[in-house]
Amino acid sequence: QVQLVESGGGLVQAGDSLRLSCAASGRTFSGYVVGWFRQAPGKEREFVAAISRNGGSRFYADSVKGRFTISRDNAKNTVYLQMNSLKSEDTAVYYCAADLNGLAKADRYEYDYWGQGTQVTVSS
Repeated sequence: QVQLVESGGGLVQAGDSLRLSCAASGRTFSGYVVGWFRQAPGKEREFVAAISRNGGSRFYADSVKGRFTISRDNAKNTVYLQMNSLKSEDTAVYYCAADLNGLAKADRYEYDYWGQGTQVTVSS
């Protein structure tokens, strides 16, 4: 199995940028598809972005398209989420998730491995 640790969250102002990292240990990370999700207080956990095993396929939630970029460096066992033009509604705990099976996907129930999350707070 794989262990995931997110980092890079923090408190920023609207319009700022942050880069989140998801570092993996355990099995070879290049075998996993990876997704980023977020959960705001009182809301369901929602899909943000996902990336295929080799990074060639990526897709995003409409709410972040054009502002966020997901990428991965399999040599470093790390997936990134670059977040630009942050808005107050981006405030949430951000989680990365990984799965050995299938293609990159938006359904959180299809991911087997999760990190503990990192808090992102955007002040307006």
